[in-house]
Parts: sequence; structure tokens; C-alpha cells
Amino acid sequence: MMGLALLSVEQMYRADRAAMDLGVPGPVLMEAAGWAVAREVRRRWSRRPTAVLCGPGNNGGDGFVAARLLERAGWPVRLSLLGEPAALRGDAAGAAARWRGPVGPLTPDSLDGCGLVVDALFGAGLARPLDGVSRAVIEAIGIRGLPCLAVDVPSGVHGDSGRVMGAAPRAAATVTFFRRKPGHLLLPGRDACGDVVVADIGIPDSVLEEIAPRTFANAPGLWTLPAPAPAGHKYGRGHAVVAGGGVMTGAGRLAARGARRAGAGLLTVAAPPEAAALYAQDAPGIIVAPADGAEALRRLLADPRKNAILVGPGGGGGVADLALAALGTGRPCVLDADALTAFRERPGTLFSALSASCVLTPHDGEYAALFGDVPGSRLERARAAAERSGAVVLLKGADTTIAAPDGRAAINANAPPDLATAGSGDVLAGLILGLLAQGMAAFPAAAAAAWLHGEAGRRLGPGLIAEDIPDALPSLLRELRPPASAPPASDLQGDSVLAERPARS
Repeated sequence: MMGLALLSVEQMYRADRAAMDLGVPGPVLMEAAGWAVAREVRRRWSRRPTAVLCGPGNNGGDGFVAARLLERAGWPVRLSLLGEPAALRGDAAGAAARWRGPVGPLTPDSLDGCGLVVDALFGAGLARPLDGVSRAVIEAIGIRGLPCLAVDVPSGVHGDSGRVMGAAPRAAATVTFFRRKPGHLLLPGRDACGDVVVADIGIPDSVLEEIAPRTFANAPGLWTLPAPAPAGHKYGRGHAVVAGGGVMTGAGRLAARGARRAGAGLLTVAAPPEAAALYAQDAPGIIVAPADGAEALRRLLADPRKNAILVGPGGGGGVADLALAALGTGRPCVLDADALTAFRERPGTLFSALSASCVLTPHDGEYAALFGDVPGSRLERARAAAERSGAVVLLKGADTTIAAPDGRAAINANAPPDLATAGSGDVLAGLILGLLAQGMAAFPAAAAAAWLHGEAGRRLGPGLIAEDIPDALPSLLRELRPPASAPPASDLQGDSVLAERPARS
């Protein structure tokens, strides 16, 4: 699971220092980093004239090592440095001293006659936008259409936010070290990175215990899906409730199908009486309960076996009251679409009713309606919303990010653009509902649902429509379920790093 940890720029600096405190010298780390870069170059490309672009810091030092190893392997290498060799310090100066070839000044001419670029100018901690000659050279890589391998991150991409600071090359691959950073998964940085290769350079995994990362790449291994007990029954798998709208009934029906495919044992759609027949005709496996307004929903939810509720898809008028009625039960709830924007004029009313067992699923427009104009990356915005609302927030997009009120966060990177289709978000809300009904905590349920949604979309591919997504789940869930003889894996309700932990004494 710790292999999915994402380290901020500051946390990566701490990991480097911790490794050196444990006896791994800085020059050894730099040598290993440069070796990993040279290895990846040789693995991906045939021998060709290569421009190695080095910056004034440790990223440039990695470039000096890679250049030396590539030249030793017979590659024609031209090394260019931003600044003067005499200005290099520390491990980078040592790496430069071991390079026996010429060191040219960094200019666009550094690329002349080359068939490959190794970008070792700036790492993930770049503090200001590229300008001057460094920007001119980076832009020239794209103009000339040269293949590029980036060291740590493509120069110009910030490791924490994925923001492109002025310019960045579009790398075919990026070699980073020990663990990825959020900027490798957040857009637009993710598009600039190409394939991300994480190289082991000798930093012990034990350093993560002190760093205690709270941001993760979302993937199996971060969470464990619920599985039916051998002697279980449908009530043991939860009874989910979808508050269906009276006009846009397709949204509630898609959500209901998603919840059932995710494993909910029973599902009731609470629908306005005039629309109940439409829901009843959709699928024989759902229960339809005519419910006209918030008071009728409260009466329906008086049955404690109805243990997870979704409000919002196709919600229409009165949805704010329905949301407050659902939240008033204290049970896990998912609020989507109209159930979020209905509170645009009174967000405090919603926030005071929420808890950490609830999930909000806004897209960017719904987010702005509820939280206003919050600056920063999707990760920063999701965290800010979770802290303010007290609920788990799944901020939808091509780099969907899930954040909990306690600071945990997961970045989802497997969703294809084909999922940008009507009803797709309703299915996602239903998947979260179905997992909550089976007893998953809100944060892992939202994270797992986002990954399942993305993976189903990836497998379906071009031409998918929202109705296809739930039906792609059985084969996917079969692959994820451990064999019956396998011991149960730890999950987020148990000893996972994402579960709640007692404070250290």
C-alpha cells in the first residue's frame, strides 16, 4: 500500500535527508538516480545523438551522471549546462567533476543534430515560471518534435500541483525516484510526464513511517472491496435508497443500477408518486416506494435496515429538504448534482448537517456553486472543501480527487475521456452508495468507486454510454475478489494507513 503513497516536494526532501541520516550517502543516491535515467534511455531508444540538458541543482547532477553512463555505453552525448560549472555545489558538483566531456552553455543550439533530449534542468520544486534561455530551450524541444525523457518531472511542472509554470516539454517518459508526486497524476502535469517510471535509488521504505504520507494514488491495494459472507443474506449486504426525481428519472435509474452492481443487497427508489411507474418498469430487481416530499422520505427511512441514501440525481424541486431529511438519519449519505447546488445560497445549512460518513460528488461547476472560487490544484481544492464541509469530497474531473476531512486524499488517474457522457456521474454516485450500503467507510468507498468507474470506462472504450458502465462491473469485480481460500486482506476499516489512526502518544 505504501507503494501508492505520493510525496510532496517537501516530503521528498525529507526522504532524501532521512536516507542520508541512515547512512546512504548523497553521492550514492545521485549515482543511482543517474543510472536509472541512463537505463531507461537505453531501454526505450536505440543509440542516437543525445542532448543532456542540466540545471544548476541536484536534478542537473543526475543529468551529469546519466550523460557519463550513456557515453560509456557508446552513445554520442552533448551536455549543456544552465550556468557555470564553477557555480555547482554539493553532490551536483561532484557528479560534474566525474564527467570528462565538454560542458556547453544551454542555448536552443544545444538541440542541433540530436535525436533525443534528456531534460535534467529543473526538478519538482521549481519555484517560479521558466523564462529566458531555459524556456526558449524547453519550447524548442516541442517545436522540433524531439523525443524527450524527463528527470524527476518535466522542467516547468510543479511536483505538488501539476501546474505548468510557463512552459514544459511533453515527455515520452519521466523517471522519478522512490515515490511519485501529486504532480505526476494531476493535470496538466500528468499529460506532460508521459510514462512515469519510479526508480529505486536506495532510499529505505522505512523513512515513510516518519513522513506519514496522507496523499495516495488511487488503485486496488489502497482499499479492499466488501465480499458477501458465505452464509450471508441480502440484508447483510445493505439496503440502499435512491431519492429519485420526478422529471429526469434516468439519473436515478442509472444510480440505482450502479448501486446494485456495486453489491448492495437491496435497493429502494423513493420516487414522487407520478413517476413511480417509470422506476418500477426499469428493472424488476428494484423496490419502488412512492414518496412525495421530505416527510414521506423520513417515514420511509424510519426502517433502520435502509442504511445508505443517495440524494441529488435528477432531484429537481424540494431536493434540499430531501437532502436534509436523509442527513438527519445520521446514516451514510451521498449528495450529488441538485442536492449540492440547492444549497448555493446557504452552504452553512448543509455543512452543519454533514459528517465524515457522507460523500459529496461535485464537478467543477457544482463545486463553485457550493464552495466558491477556491484557488489551487484539484487536490488542494478537494482538501479545502472536505475540511470546510466535514464530509468526504470527490471532486470529479479527468484527475478526480477524493479528500477526507482529516486530510487523507487519493488522486484517480485511470479515467478515459470517453466517460464524459451524460449519466456517467449518476452511475458513479450509485457505485459509492452501493459500497456504503455494504459497510465501507466513506473515504475508501468513494475512492474505490472512482477507480471502478474509471477502469470500467477504460475497458469499454470509445462509444460507451452511461448504461454500459454498471454492466461492465461483474467481470471487473470478479478479478478483484480474492480467491475463497485466500486470507482476508487488511482494509480501510482495519489496519490500513488510510484508516483512522489513534494519535501518537
